[in-house]
Amino acid sequence: MKNESYGFFDDANKEYVVTTPFTPLPWINYLGNNGFFSLISNTSGGYSFYRDAKFRRLTRYRYNNVPMDSGGRYFYVKDGDTVWTPGGRPVRTELDHYECRHGMGYSKFIGVKNKVKTEQTTFVPLDELCEVHRVTVTNEGSEPKSLKLFSSLEWCLWNAEDDGANFQRNFSTGEVEVDGSALYHKTEYRERRSHYSFFNVNVPIDGFDTDRQHFVGNYNDYSCPKAVMDGACTNSIAHGWSPVAAHQVNVDLQPGESKTLVFVLGYIEVPFEDKWESKGVINKTPARAMMAKYDNAEKVAASLQQLADYWDDLLSRFTVNSEDERLNRSLNIWNQYQNMVTFNMSRSASFFESGIGRGMGFRDSNQDTIGFAHMVPSAVKDRIVDLAATQQSDGSAYHQYQPLTKKGNADIGGNFNDDPMWLVLAVANYVKETGDQAFLSQVVPFEDTPDVASTIYDHLKASFYHVVNNLGPHGLPLIGRADWNDCLNLNCFSTEPNESYQTTQRGDSKVAESLMIAGQFVLYGEEFIRIAELLGEQDDAQQASPHIQAMIESVKTHGWDGEWFLRAYDSESQPIGSQSNEEGKIFIESQGFCTMAGIGFDDGKAKQALDSVEKHLSCEYGIMLQQPAFTEYKPLYGEITSYPPGYKENAGIFCHNNPWIVVAEAMLGRADKALSYYTRITPAFIEHLAGRHKTEPYVYSQMISGADAFIQGEAKNSWLTGTAAWNYYAATQYLVGIRPEYEGLRIDPCLHESLGNVSIKRQFRGAEYDIEIRQNGGSGKGLQSLSIDGVEIEGDLIDYSKFNGKHQVIAVLN
Repeated sequence: MKNESYGFFDDANKEYVVTTPFTPLPWINYLGNNGFFSLISNTSGGYSFYRDAKFRRLTRYRYNNVPMDSGGRYFYVKDGDTVWTPGGRPVRTELDHYECRHGMGYSKFIGVKNKVKTEQTTFVPLDELCEVHRVTVTNEGSEPKSLKLFSSLEWCLWNAEDDGANFQRNFSTGEVEVDGSALYHKTEYRERRSHYSFFNVNVPIDGFDTDRQHFVGNYNDYSCPKAVMDGACTNSIAHGWSPVAAHQVNVDLQPGESKTLVFVLGYIEVPFEDKWESKGVINKTPARAMMAKYDNAEKVAASLQQLADYWDDLLSRFTVNSEDERLNRSLNIWNQYQNMVTFNMSRSASFFESGIGRGMGFRDSNQDTIGFAHMVPSAVKDRIVDLAATQQSDGSAYHQYQPLTKKGNADIGGNFNDDPMWLVLAVANYVKETGDQAFLSQVVPFEDTPDVASTIYDHLKASFYHVVNNLGPHGLPLIGRADWNDCLNLNCFSTEPNESYQTTQRGDSKVAESLMIAGQFVLYGEEFIRIAELLGEQDDAQQASPHIQAMIESVKTHGWDGEWFLRAYDSESQPIGSQSNEEGKIFIESQGFCTMAGIGFDDGKAKQALDSVEKHLSCEYGIMLQQPAFTEYKPLYGEITSYPPGYKENAGIFCHNNPWIVVAEAMLGRADKALSYYTRITPAFIEHLAGRHKTEPYVYSQMISGADAFIQGEAKNSWLTGTAAWNYYAATQYLVGIRPEYEGLRIDPCLHESLGNVSIKRQFRGAEYDIEIRQNGGSGKGLQSLSIDGVEIEGDLIDYSKFNGKHQVIAVLN
């Protein structure tokens, strides 16, 4: 498959510029960060929702459809007999020029046809529950133009799952109102709802439609809507069926003239007792106030500038300048941007996740905080509280919760035994970043004991002892339904095709054990001890320490296979990830976590395990999850063996765990291997593979097909992946080596010579550090000297209590 270019990075504007509407897959952007969210593709496809993509879906989207990316917010231009859309689709008219610029919280679509230029800029303003579309139409020709501009979107009937299934009800419930240029969606408002949405334009309109049949036509689609092709909307009012919102605005332009229209898609909640203006007429006062904020181009420009300033400020808190612009681009722009998106969405709503199932994951969301705590620590603090509130007093937790209700998802339940210790990671990272030790004493009751005033520290203690109290016959942690790898289902034994691997469990799970959780327990158990010591809980620290030492011994005695760490023991106490296995001899997870935990550094096991990773799991496109791939289904192993070889968890490159090996290699001081693994999956370094990867070349994907796959190097499931936070964490804290600790900021790089001298700006606990790391022709690991404002200090730790304001730091490597 040849390398192809579909666009380019514009670093000066913090944009990725897509130059064709025919990308291998829809390449999307996320808009919004405080309640109102939108997904928008490079052709303006996608959808919007308030807080919860399942229960508060505003607009409808059709997944897995033909053609791809069907449904969105579209603007049509009718110029005589020629009809086209600025995003290049859904109308199939070939444009004279097309580009989509995905930026920080906005997307811009520029289309030109027959000397008419349109520029559509779509964004969600800061702290506002709406999506704004600024559409500018310009006559670039020498003759006057009389155009017709149509807008179009399709309402979802709020519950996105029910909207796509319960037609016997939904075809009778759709309701709208029309007031001037504002089209209101009020389905179910007459009964239990006190929220509605609207779509407005800031000029008088020449027509509208609110009924899909009238706008699109019974047997048409959005590539040729009947009203657009006819050149006139019908002023239809929806009663049931499928309500839509479409405006018609006639635009006359002299040569060189431009006109700007502002469309606003808004969400409104009103007090239940104040729902109506009059009988059957919704209270539009808050909607009109929202429209007034964006009723001219000047107000929109000011809001866009506010958004740009917001992102400039966020991204300025940690910047890296090396001799490789790809590293700079990744760490300074796109990785941090993706970190916010994954923090906001967890794994709930993307073009691979429909938004109706997973909600916010306990494991996922805790990990997402490690790439975001330096940006908006207050939001991380709130998220940790939400997560802790779904934990049980025995340390277990709901695996997911719904963002609207913040209640645990009972359909999935818990018993994923890696979940508890991820909370320790999130809290430790937050406290290291902020120094907010008072947070450890904040009261957050456990879900099953709401009347008990439990603290965040109590939650960490419960997490720690959940592992201690759930050990198997080898003294290793029981896996439960699954550990980090949801597809390693050692207590499921499913032979029924309609069963869920993740929710089916047979037996009481007292045998199957996880080496991944063992390493995790050692790594984050040490963090629990440090936190106990910070709080003066010396008895807790002393009582916890022997459990960690016992786990290390169990790993060395029962978890070492001669050249690498085992992955697990199955329900029959047989090893998984062993040379004794015919398939699945070596797995990545336990090599990563046991080495990150420092196990085997004293006796060479850590180095040997990482050498085995390079020998058996490394390939051109990243590190594969396991080898050899499974070629037949094994009920004792579960879903991992259900995938074809080379895909997903069956020997695919599951990018989320590659950074664990990057961290481990950096800890060993092997800068060449650490950087090599980092660059193989980092978008900025593999832009030339866009045609092969298919997913967006500016963000990480969850999975890349491995060496056993029919087509190697194809990516899937972009955007919402723990890869974003973990690779940022690995690169900033272990490659560049600027690492927050409880006592201050540690300077501990592992830099490859190709990166040259590196300059970093880092805001940390009220101080700003300009850090220069000077390579010295050595290994790139270990400090020869460290100075602050010209004064050399001992060690590699900057004591936060001694510094405020701005400071110059120079670190010279060995």
